[in-house]
Amino acid sequence: MKLYYSPGACSLSPHIVLREAGLPFEAVLASTKTKKLADGTDFFSINPKGSVPVLELDNGERLTEGPAIVQYLADLVPEKQLAPANGSWPRYRLQEWLNYITSELHKGFSPLFNPATPEDAKPLFREALQKRLAWVDSQLEGRDYLLGSQFSVADAYLFVVSNWGQYVGVDISGLKQLGAFRARVADRPAVQEAMKAEGLLK
Repeated sequence: MKLYYSPGACSLSPHIVLREAGLPFEAVLASTKTKKLADGTDFFSINPKGSVPVLELDNGERLTEGPAIVQYLADLVPEKQLAPANGSWPRYRLQEWLNYITSELHKGFSPLFNPATPEDAKPLFREALQKRLAWVDSQLEGRDYLLGSQFSVADAYLFVVSNWGQYVGVDISGLKQLGAFRARVADRPAVQEAMKAEGLLK
């Protein structure tokens, strides 16, 4: 398998999951700015949407969109319990979280990374994100992870997205549950391996 990624982008989530799953893969750097691979290949020829992540299977099939990719990876290794069983109530809870993270948090950060966003609009986006992250903080009360005591693919995604706050002025230092959650996830060996591989940790 190949994972097309950009350092620290949302592709870090499936990168973490691949390492948690213990699955063999090749990480392929894809620049989100130039839309080129290191060898000069046009990234649009890999993903016409031009975005990471892309998971390429050994048979040439490609899967895009992080929430779909991480569930696919989790289902390859059910014994690792990275996602509840398909068709179960906890699985729908997982999908509920993945949808919330992708639509309300991930996309909420997008305008703050966009140089075309007017400066006077950015406080509104920051305020909206603060409220959504405060709600997540409240849901982590009494839990180690989003689904309870078991780490899941949704936790990898939340960890990655909540990490972006430091780059765009979204202060989450007052969110104690989220802070404790982030520390727990950051301590996981697979998370540290993925971050080191992307040059995010020394």
